[in-house]
Amino acid sequence: MKIAIPMNESRVDGEVCVSFGRAPYFLFYDTESRETNFMENPAAAAQGGAGIKAAQALVDENAQALLTVRCGENAAEVFKAAEIKIYKTTKVTAKENMEAFEKGELALMTHFHAGFHGKV
Repeated sequence: MKIAIPMNESRVDGEVCVSFGRAPYFLFYDTESRETNFMENPAAAAQGGAGIKAAQALVDENAQALLTVRCGENAAEVFKAAEIKIYKTTKVTAKENMEAFEKGELALMTHFHAGFHGKV
């Protein structure tokens, strides 16, 4: 399974970014091969609609799950349409959250905020 995590920096032991749509990077982790790679978020500097643009970028990268602190309603709709599951992170670093995910310790996200709509 290919999972995506919004990151503040391109390090597996780095902190998960609290802003999904404006995260500087996304970490992709393949649970089968254990490979990781990073992508700069093409929506990080968007004037508006960053969540939707970032969500579409993850769809285009064939992510199957997202581990995140929070997610806006519009981005969540993109993920729902693509059948990508969203999990609520509980740890600080990506590595800790990847381990928690593989142990089944992360819950599916059920609450989505209305979005910031241009406000950071």
